[in-house]
Amino acid sequence: MTNASTPKTPWFDSASEAPLLGEYARKLDSFLDAVADGRVTSKELAAQEDRLVTLMKEVEPLLSPETHEKVTQLLCEVTAYDLMNTLHMAGQSRPKTVFRG
Repeated sequence: MTNASTPKTPWFDSASEAPLLGEYARKLDSFLDAVADGRVTSKELAAQEDRLVTLMKEVEPLLSPETHEKVTQLLCEVTAYDLMNTLHMAGQSRPKTVFRG
């Protein structure tokens, strides 16, 4: 857990300004354990949801109303991005030709 003297984990690469959250997520032990076998089970997904809900419940009371709204918007945008990225990757993996058997 961080405190006032702990430096903030940067959200962006200082040179490219690319977001770093995906990189951090891919290094989480919970993520690495879940994807180690190449698939994510319902149990692993539920455990991730539990970690997410627990952290959200820890953070939410710490936020001012204005910051709460901004963080809510941020979480919604991240979720939308993840869903869109998943759909995009699924579309990219489809065959480019139509089977005509």
